[in-house]
Amino acid sequence: MTERALRLGTRRSKLAMAQSGHVADAVRQLTGRPVELVEITTYGDTSREHLAQIGGTGVFVAALRDALLAGEVDFAVHSLKDLPTAQHPDLVLAAIPEREDPRDVLIAGEGVTLDRLPKGARVGTGSPRRMAQLHAYARSQGLEFTCVPIRGNVDTRVGYVRSGELDAVVLAAAGLNRIGGTEELLGSLSHDPLPVDSVLPAPGQGALAVECAAASVDLVAELCELDDPLTRAAVTAERSLLAALEAGCSAPVGALADLLDDGKPAITEMRLRAVVGTTDGSTLVQLSTTGPVPATNRAAMELGRELADEMLAKGAAGLMGERAL
Repeated sequence: MTERALRLGTRRSKLAMAQSGHVADAVRQLTGRPVELVEITTYGDTSREHLAQIGGTGVFVAALRDALLAGEVDFAVHSLKDLPTAQHPDLVLAAIPEREDPRDVLIAGEGVTLDRLPKGARVGTGSPRRMAQLHAYARSQGLEFTCVPIRGNVDTRVGYVRSGELDAVVLAAAGLNRIGGTEELLGSLSHDPLPVDSVLPAPGQGALAVECAAASVDLVAELCELDDPLTRAAVTAERSLLAALEAGCSAPVGALADLLDDGKPAITEMRLRAVVGTTDGSTLVQLSTTGPVPATNRAAMELGRELADEMLAKGAAGLMGERAL
């Protein structure tokens, strides 16, 4: 008798379908069971407001979680950066697979990079985090450009540059990589990864979250096999910092925990960097800390909380437009 297909809840966007497809393939290989994708429309998909206006926190995941709790799907795949930092009591984050490239990417005209944007350039991004850091970079380099709030899928955003409506847009590298066909999508447009020393990504950017009902004990055990411990440690530290700042996922907060390869056989240290800033880039609080790679979830959370406390002591709270109470 053939086992029932596992139902994977996913958003309908091209990127979400690509991400969920990768996870579905891994689950099929892991369990030997068929997996079918169940497309679900979220509030974040239908609202035309900018993310900063609708709050951002949970707008892309609530409908998926409702489907999980109602038993309409067996598990769901989210972009981790969209997931609220507070864990739902009836759901479990069964796996965080190995992270993709966490950086942001500037898409612009042929041969144009961030430091070569023309004076008065219009750069599209709906992210207060990106706006804050891009404006701060411009100030530091004597550049002049304007950030323009935009929404839409990857094709739509790239289209703004191709049509000349905008000089550039900023996207997550992970999304481009997962969709594939970058050369066909971009054509002659430039593809400039932004160094994290200038623009830190959103906490959890580049990572996926595989979530299911806590009561599905056997499925949780199977999905745990997809978990990457080092990725989980890194994003747990980043999200713990975000939670301690009491900031939502659309607040102007960047964070990245990366593993320091000092040439030793085993990687033993992790560096956590974070930034909070006003969206005009006039004021930033930037700090970092380095310590042993957290061996437990509690240690990773503590790393994030400690750095957040230091940032709050330096005035970070007053720079955030959104506070998640």
